Amino acid sequence: MPDWKARFDPIARPKHIVRIAMTYGALNLVDLVEHNSRMHGERLAFAFAEKRISHSEYERRTARLATGLALAGVVPGDRCAIVANNCLEYVELLGASSRLGAIVVPINFRWSGSEVEHVLNETRPKVVFVSPLHLGLVTGAHFSGLACYVIGSRLAELPSMEELYVDGAHPAIFFDDAPLMMLFTAAVSGRPKGAVLSQRNLLTAANLTRLAWQLRPDDANVGVLPLFHVTGIDMLLAVQLAGGSTWLMPSFDAVEIVRSIGENAGSVMATFPPMLERVLDAAAARPDALATLRVVSGIDSFDIIRRLQADHPTTHFWSTYGQTETSGFVTLSPFDERPGSSGRPTLPGCVGIADDSGRLLTPGVVGEIVVRGPLVFQGYWSVHDNFAHQRPETWHRTGDLGKIDANGYLWYLGPAGSKSLIKSGGENVYPAEVERVLLEHPAIAEAVVFGVPDEQWGEAVKAVCVLRPGHELDPEALISFVGEHVARYKKPKLVEFARDLPRSAAGLIDRIGAKRTFGK
Repeated sequence: MPDWKARFDPIARPKHIVRIAMTYGALNLVDLVEHNSRMHGERLAFAFAEKRISHSEYERRTARLATGLALAGVVPGDRCAIVANNCLEYVELLGASSRLGAIVVPINFRWSGSEVEHVLNETRPKVVFVSPLHLGLVTGAHFSGLACYVIGSRLAELPSMEELYVDGAHPAIFFDDAPLMMLFTAAVSGRPKGAVLSQRNLLTAANLTRLAWQLRPDDANVGVLPLFHVTGIDMLLAVQLAGGSTWLMPSFDAVEIVRSIGENAGSVMATFPPMLERVLDAAAARPDALATLRVVSGIDSFDIIRRLQADHPTTHFWSTYGQTETSGFVTLSPFDERPGSSGRPTLPGCVGIADDSGRLLTPGVVGEIVVRGPLVFQGYWSVHDNFAHQRPETWHRTGDLGKIDANGYLWYLGPAGSKSLIKSGGENVYPAEVERVLLEHPAIAEAVVFGVPDEQWGEAVKAVCVLRPGHELDPEALISFVGEHVARYKKPKLVEFARDLPRSAAGLIDRIGAKRTFGK
């Protein structure tokens, strides 16, 4: 266990100290921001709606925000949470936090109030930044003691984040080994956990992406993925490492994306289903609309990828594999090199296949995908019971099954039985989390959740439930009940009631058996 992790106890040490690792030759985000200011000063760094910020202005604004945060009492290791769609303030908070040694906690605005409450209770942020659109998620009675700042104009009850941009030069803390972001993921046991990523983690992953795609200062990232996703962060930082720009999109709008690519020479983009299909539909009437787009990455079907290549032959789809705990991509390759694979590992990330005991397997043998190296996260925040399982010896166990062929390509074969991940439209849905909510309904005695094929989203959530004696329940009413407690994308699309559920020899509910029986 990293020695700083033992100090991350927000109750015992409200002003805990993070170890500062002075690593010679190491790169941190402050270095990157200052380098871009010197080398690409007046070139565009970020754009949002009608606003434009150059690399030099980005350095000035992040330095001013860091000063204001320091005056507000933010010290190394403090958490700064944010609930907002993509915006300029999001990336400025990231840059300012890197100067202070603070930890940015992006919160998924699609979550329910109880899910947001869980994250805020777990992280106990020093400050919370929230857009007016999502105020209801953080300003309830449970959070009356939080220091909240609204993104945009001051509201009657909340000061504006802009008031924290203060002239002055707070000295930057130059280190790369302490945390920069905490992304909540892996709700295997029913509650999401905060994966802690250091500056080294994030910049190493971004540099891997930059090198694979040969990014240049004239590259422009179409920032459509939300910044609470590690892929959205990876894309943004990869282009920044090249001195390029990111056009931040507040939400997914296929027509607006096509317009932005055409007018702003967008060149790289990552998507989740069904985004790419809708972009292709929107571009159908304008064959040259995606002429500058040279790289698309993400998750999609063969049919959609083939359509992209047929309609826009200068745009190349890249196959990848990664997760939040690996700071982003650990494999990348052009789709056509090995269709169906997830690409090949690229140093400095080391990818292998292991059996249940952790022994590495030979090419072609199916096992669990494991990763080691500087891309692997620092651990889960305040979660000690599963820490050893997640980082056995030198390898991180992803919980996903796969194989590596004789040519080094990784083939992703789905989540391991213990993980049972459902991937719906690029979002992770963990059955245990949904099952926990289902069992809170007074009419439900037992429940099992699994993924079923879905033409639009890749997978849909299905629940099979056993009712308590004497109870009746409409499936739509149960779906609405779940939707009140978790994000909408996690609630079941399908509900089926059964007399009993398949069980293992130990008497436990057999999820695989249930999917085999009810998953048609």
